[in-house]
Amino acid sequence: MRVALAVAVILMAHLCPALAEDKVFIRPVPRTELIPLSTLTMSDEQFLQGDANGKAVTIAAELRIARPSGRQPVVVLVHGSGGIGSNISMWVDELNGLGISTFVIDGFTGRGLEGTNTNQALLGRLNLIIDIYRSLEVLAKHPRVDPQRLALMGFSRGGQAALYASVKRFHQMWNKSGIDFAAYLPFYPDCATTYAEDTVLSVSPVHVFGGTVDDYNPLANCKAYAERLKKAGREIEITEYPNAQHAFDSPLLPTTPIVAKDAQTVRNCTLREEPSGVLINAESGQVFSYADPCVERNPHVGFDPEATSHARATVSTILKSVFKME
Repeated sequence: MRVALAVAVILMAHLCPALAEDKVFIRPVPRTELIPLSTLTMSDEQFLQGDANGKAVTIAAELRIARPSGRQPVVVLVHGSGGIGSNISMWVDELNGLGISTFVIDGFTGRGLEGTNTNQALLGRLNLIIDIYRSLEVLAKHPRVDPQRLALMGFSRGGQAALYASVKRFHQMWNKSGIDFAAYLPFYPDCATTYAEDTVLSVSPVHVFGGTVDDYNPLANCKAYAERLKKAGREIEITEYPNAQHAFDSPLLPTTPIVAKDAQTVRNCTLREEPSGVLINAESGQVFSYADPCVERNPHVGFDPEATSHARATVSTILKSVFKME
């Protein structure tokens, strides 16, 4: 029943926002498959320590096959703390229109969650990375998927997952598929945490998109991470939009920024992984908790049509290059 509920909710969440927005049109595709995804729910400590004794759970994913025949290039999309929203619908339509299939992961419904905005402690920060790697296992065996042409996009909490899913240590611990993504495209991720060996990444390109005025997941933290990577000999690309708020690619949000009421943000936290695999608050030296004083609420969100248009063009260029599309 939980899988059936997950499938129903992913359809509602994925389709309804798009139908309510004049500018968003769900493009017909030759085939859509709703796929149960076996994964784990675990604490961040379990993830970091490689402890696979998490709770087994089945979540839902939607595969839209954009072309009528042959093996497909596929982009895996991972939602943020609010679940699947209008930005996911927009990107699915955009990518399908380019002849690129999409695999949308619903990381919440099968876990009994509607969202984590106001209580991020409901789900460990790193669970969505497990879901991402499990999606690789499914896609690697799918007869309509080209396993050498897969890319990953994530947004906010999903952007954090998309960014750190590129860490080679995490691949070695959790990715059993034998394949990697051809590109990692995190949107406005949280970059407040320093993980052990997080400057050793996949060889595939990583490109972060974010807004200068984002006060939910400040881009400054990602720029600091990029500097650490550069010193370690590994560069990532960052596209910065000077006027873009958090969730700037969500067409159902107003263009005038609004408060994400009671949403938690770690914008003023500095987190670090200890050798024991525990996340600590670097300021206090204690194990991190969402009850820490550095955790704040009521950041802003807003749609930015100009930034979205540029991001769509940039993503198209990147994917056509890594997928070797004419």
